[in-house]
Amino acid sequence: MRPLHHAVEYSFANEYMPAGHMLAAGGLMELRTIGYFVAVADAGSVSAATGVTHITQPSLSRQLRQLEKELGLELFTRQDGRLTLTPAGRQFLPAARDLLAHAEATRAAAAQIRAGSMPTLTVAAPGVTVNDVVAPFFATFAPGDPMPRVQALDAADEYGALDRGADLVIGTRPPPGVLAGVRLAAFPVNAYVRADHEWADRGEVTLAALVQHELLVPTAESHARRAFDAAVETDRLPVQLIEFSSSQVAQAIAAAGRGIAVVSDDPRYDLVQLRVLTGSGRLLRIELYAAWQPQHHGATQLRVLVGRLRAFVRERYRQPL
Repeated sequence: MRPLHHAVEYSFANEYMPAGHMLAAGGLMELRTIGYFVAVADAGSVSAATGVTHITQPSLSRQLRQLEKELGLELFTRQDGRLTLTPAGRQFLPAARDLLAHAEATRAAAAQIRAGSMPTLTVAAPGVTVNDVVAPFFATFAPGDPMPRVQALDAADEYGALDRGADLVIGTRPPPGVLAGVRLAAFPVNAYVRADHEWADRGEVTLAALVQHELLVPTAESHARRAFDAAVETDRLPVQLIEFSSSQVAQAIAAAGRGIAVVSDDPRYDLVQLRVLTGSGRLLRIELYAAWQPQHHGATQLRVLVGRLRAFVRERYRQPL
């Protein structure tokens, strides 16, 4: 990172100092004046600093006096045409440099936003989707991609996350028409049994047969459970359920031989995965959609990232295009 006085010199050389104000003891203080102070402190005299600031010596001197008045501090001692920082000036100088650096960083961030660039990407998604889809996708990111972050998703208000700081939502309902959206994939909700279970070599099981056994399921707010409950209600089937807040724990209990796990996770604990067929003959599954606000400053970049995510998901899970 270049020294801050270089940043100040660059700004002056381009006839620009970060515009804006900050509060001082006596009122408002311009960032431009802070830049003049740093330039003079680095140059050692007002006359030497005029070559950097591109304002006249009398004007620069007045600006420094005004700054001292606003701060209520004597920043320089003046002797024989030279300025020397006072102890207060030396203590204030790092704070002034830091302020200018933040101002320039803010201006650069605004320029990135205007250009549609996204230095960070916040994704809201269900926990299972974060673990099995989003996190593996993040592992493919290159240095030039946004820095990814994850936000918890409220299953009852999936796309409301876009109003709460998320750039992108991975949801299980088709997004409303006011949003830009893409269908990513359909993930099965599977039954998991031990390798020595009588069904281990079947590959699939009907929902009607499945509910004859004790089932280990995620809690009611999970997407896999909602899909399961809807299918059971449609087929009018009685069920015996044991709920777990963690789908991984449900699989662990199934591995211990205490029931059949019905979850949407990748298989764990050497369990055998069985597809579940509903009464209509369709697979029990969850649909996944990606959605974002079309007016988002990074909408173009989001569309590209979602295209990459869609291709990644379909390759990883061998889903048809």
